[in-house]
Amino acid sequence: MQTRSINPHGWQAGFGYQQAVEVTGANSTLYVAGQAAIAPDGTPSEADMLSQLNDTIGYLEEVLDKAGYAPRNIVRLTVYTTDHDGLLPHFPVLTEWLNKNNVQSAMTLLTVRQLYGPLKVELEATAVR
Repeated sequence: MQTRSINPHGWQAGFGYQQAVEVTGANSTLYVAGQAAIAPDGTPSEADMLSQLNDTIGYLEEVLDKAGYAPRNIVRLTVYTTDHDGLLPHFPVLTEWLNKNNVQSAMTLLTVRQLYGPLKVELEATAVR
């Protein structure tokens, strides 16, 4: 599999994502549903934004691993939040995780009115290998 990043401008580099990612020669694709800070028993977290973001990243890693993928296989990442201003101070946590795992993905950040229960952040991904 080969990936190629397409960036007409370079400003996004500091945010841990690409404007577009082309994938050729992939053998499989994994579509990961929105992952959020929901305990194994189905209870949504009532913790603060930072705690929920850390838990959500961990759950995304867990799904990828169980499917035989790694974070570096992510080519598309969508971030949903109910509190844009509350997420931005913690966004470096996500950026550091992306950089640490050599994730080169196209990314979109969306503010939504509500997620399940008290959830504040959710990550949805597409991975290829």
